[in-house]
Amino acid sequence: MFMSTETIREKLHNFIDTADDKKVEAIYTLVEDDIEEVYDHWEDEEFVAEIKSRIDDFESGKDKGLSWEEVKTKARTEFKAK
Repeated sequence: MFMSTETIREKLHNFIDTADDKKVEAIYTLVEDDIEEVYDHWEDEEFVAEIKSRIDDFESGKDKGLSWEEVKTKARTEFKAK
């Protein structure tokens, strides 16, 4: 059975959110070294390019952005949908 990475992530998040302490600790032990690695977003070329693109779109007026109220409304709507 094929599952997308997005589906797998969602299932893992849901599982971890409700798993007992021993299971959470066991999972953490498996991935601890990866988690402890420091990720510097500013060293990630794709991340930097995406941020630059978004800033350029905003500054040029191509993307008008959202007000804080619009962000909260959208977040609440998305949360309720799940």
